Amino acid sequence: MTFKPASLLIALLAVAAVPAFAQNVAVVNGKAIPTSRVDAVVKQVVAQGQQPDSPQLRELIKKDLIGREVMMQEAEKQGFGKDAAVKTQIENARQAIIVNALVGDYMKKNPVSDADIKAEYDRFVAQNGDKEYHVRHIMMATEAEANDVIAKIKGGAKFEELAKASKDTGSAANGGDLDWAVPSSFPPAFSAAFVGLQKGQVTEKPVQTPNGFHVIKVDDIRAAKLPTLEEVKPQVAEALAQKKLQAYQEELVKKAKVQ
Repeated sequence: MTFKPASLLIALLAVAAVPAFAQNVAVVNGKAIPTSRVDAVVKQVVAQGQQPDSPQLRELIKKDLIGREVMMQEAEKQGFGKDAAVKTQIENARQAIIVNALVGDYMKKNPVSDADIKAEYDRFVAQNGDKEYHVRHIMMATEAEANDVIAKIKGGAKFEELAKASKDTGSAANGGDLDWAVPSSFPPAFSAAFVGLQKGQVTEKPVQTPNGFHVIKVDDIRAAKLPTLEEVKPQVAEALAQKKLQAYQEELVKKAKVQ
């Protein structure tokens, strides 16, 4: 079978047009919207678990992209693309996208391991100890005032009544009650003073912190209810990842010439 020259030209043009059309989902005022943009949005939507890939989803995305392209062209026509504030926002967005790509690549090459997570969890447990304390305190402005409170307690006065004069107004009305907590929840000097006490005991001497002078009573002691490794694993992994990124950034800053 033979083609006439005109027919051959038409056939070749038709064949050549198919791939070009397939690469775009639409052309708006001469500006093409490539199929790859739809694919990228579909991939993101599916990855987020919003809905599965389907012809209906792709049609919705196509309409959205056409709408955005029309708005973009109008914005450019009105000169918003040349606005200084808009240019600044575009540059900020550009930096964020590129930096996020760098961060993703860095974390892929330097992942937080299960061993790292376990070691961090073990440090957390060691720091918090295996006991929780239910403590009360009375905070006074001076050491002399705190000593006077201790003397009154030894004389038979009730701790809860004396706590009404505490400078810590948040706990004064509740008899100085600080509820259950692990020692690491308090300033080191404060916790060091009560961890050696038995249930019902009061500190023999005032405990000084930047806030004042404290008289501390241990109401009760129990085994600490710390979360398991599996319960906090995502949070620990995220915290370690942030530490890695912070260290990486600091390393880059040190190498940079900052004037």
